[in-house]
Amino acid sequence: MKQMKADVTVIGAGATGCGVARDLALRGLSVLLVERGDINSGASGGNHGLLHSGARYVFSDKESAEECRDENALLREMSPQCIEATGGLFVGVEGDDENDMADFKGHLSQCGIPHRQMDVEEARALEPSLSDRLVTAYEVNDAAVDPFRLSLDNVADALSHGAELLCGTALTGVKRQGARITHALLTRRVTGEALEVETSCVVNAAGAWAGKVASIAGAHTEVRCSKGSLVVTDHRIASRVVNRLRRPSDADIIVPGGTVSIVGTTSSTVDDPDAAWPTPAEVDRIVEESSLMIPALAKTRMIRAYSGVRPLFGSSSGADDRSVSRGFKLIDHGEEGVENLFTITGGKLTTYRLMAEKAADAVCGYLAAGGPCLTRIRPLPASGDAMWTEPGAAPKRWMAGHQAEDGMICECEMVSESVVTSLVTSLRSQGLANGLVEVGLRSRVGKGPCQGSFCGLRLAAWMYGEGHLTGDAGISGLERFYKERWKGMRPVSWGENLARAELHEALQCGLFGMEVDHE
Repeated sequence: MKQMKADVTVIGAGATGCGVARDLALRGLSVLLVERGDINSGASGGNHGLLHSGARYVFSDKESAEECRDENALLREMSPQCIEATGGLFVGVEGDDENDMADFKGHLSQCGIPHRQMDVEEARALEPSLSDRLVTAYEVNDAAVDPFRLSLDNVADALSHGAELLCGTALTGVKRQGARITHALLTRRVTGEALEVETSCVVNAAGAWAGKVASIAGAHTEVRCSKGSLVVTDHRIASRVVNRLRRPSDADIIVPGGTVSIVGTTSSTVDDPDAAWPTPAEVDRIVEESSLMIPALAKTRMIRAYSGVRPLFGSSSGADDRSVSRGFKLIDHGEEGVENLFTITGGKLTTYRLMAEKAADAVCGYLAAGGPCLTRIRPLPASGDAMWTEPGAAPKRWMAGHQAEDGMICECEMVSESVVTSLVTSLRSQGLANGLVEVGLRSRVGKGPCQGSFCGLRLAAWMYGEGHLTGDAGISGLERFYKERWKGMRPVSWGENLARAELHEALQCGLFGMEVDHE
């Protein structure tokens, strides 16, 4: 059994876990970040990429609204490379609750959220796609954030300060002496290799899986798993974030995501976060409701759908997940007899840094070690390896100048061989798997209109030719790659998309005999 040692073992490499790792590493502690899948494989990779102004929560969750307000301003200053300052609109549509529209301005002012009420005509001049049934409009400080770049940049900075990262690795047990965890027992999921980590503290940042992690460590955390589904349009519908001016409900946000728009979300409780995917009924609901704000969405091609599972903390007064607070909770499990285990759960992508700060404060207080939080004052460095998640980054670099032999792997998103080379090199330097799925996560490969139908094959062939893949690794990688793509294509397969889905299936089944099963 391989032996390792770390002051703090962080379980979960979503935005919060990556933020905790960076915060603690900046304070001088040795950190091991453990993720059973890959970075952002949970809710941090399945959201709409909205940097909240706080306005969405002013009716029912003022504490969350104010946290989002403050973190929004701070993240714009500390991590500008991850954020597109789009601005946002809240628009009321005929038939929406007139009392909520009348009260909105007062709630915004009470929470100290910057805003400006504007004429409906001005709003439609700014965003011509908006419905002619608007009755009110407000401008707020919403923005779009790239969640993958945010997490990758946090990890890169943590690693530069001595942290270690293990992806594809699951927590399978712990060793304890009395009330203290002395060792975290890990298993590499592909090889089955066992690792034993001597550790002084464990932070559970596993999101929707936080309850399972706490149980393994001998503690208890109640997490409500709330699935949210979203759809991706084939082009950018609006330049700003557009919100429906009503209490949070289905399909009331449209977020610019580079060259596309992200439309959502839904909210429904699921028992198993590993069995959450979008359904055709949810897509229909999203298109129907969002079209009341932007009618063009009713006829816009949706290239895929996806789901994320929110880890909600706290009891609900009803069956609707939206009645549960979007605030976060830091749990010290010492009261349960596990004195060096802390769980950080709930919250929003927008509040990830604050969540990480609170968790790191608790760890440093327990260990009586480490300095003050630096993430409030030290900018998040832009990692070169993380830049390829940004739509348009690869084509800009390629068009600015490239070698003649630098062939194109993904034509939809213009991802070239040199980009993949840099990503494979980066993955290897971090000791991580460097297959198709891992490259796809860190780039735009497979994200365009063909959803990987052609570039998946090109990527596998090129990686075999370069010696990055051997044996049947490419076939198994393609199966995983296509399964993820198909999961998103299936719910939007109507009209032209249905023909594309048939082509996608013909390629993967006809060429490789891969029958990708998905309920």
